[in-house]
Amino acid sequence: MSKRTAPSILQMFDTELARLIAENRKISEMDALRIFLASETHTMLENDDMKLWYFSPLAIYDMWEAEEATGDPRNSLYIRGDEV
Repeated sequence: MSKRTAPSILQMFDTELARLIAENRKISEMDALRIFLASETHTMLENDDMKLWYFSPLAIYDMWEAEEATGDPRNSLYIRGDEV
């Protein structure tokens, strides 16, 4: 069983990602938060074993966008490690 990321860390990411999603999608922050909380990206962030909190909120946003576009946050350049 995996350990859960600290609530204070999750709160910081949830707040920032909701703001980014709302800004870019032109929706309310509450709707953006609901979308992010239901995502696989958030589930991965909650898993402390993955240590995704080492990434910046913008990197996590990129993972979320990859999930929205392809169905899998692992398609993000930050996880794949491709050269740009």
